[in-house]
Amino acid sequence: MENESVSILNTILLWADNIPVWLSAVTGVVTAATAITSLTPTTSDDKIIGAILKVLNFLAGNIFKNRNADDMG
Repeated sequence: MENESVSILNTILLWADNIPVWLSAVTGVVTAATAITSLTPTTSDDKIIGAILKVLNFLAGNIFKNRNADDMG
């Protein structure tokens, strides 16, 4: 039982040590998605680009107030 609790503690400590790496990765994805969605105009007839932009808008956090230029109807 003691060996199992040491293993769990080591796993938790390893995960905690990697938080800065994960935080940097998430920040990078959000920043890249924000840049792409702000620079890419959506065309109504291109369903593939529209679907990709929906995913990128979600990843960038463009859920409520942030919109693409052509979304400002």
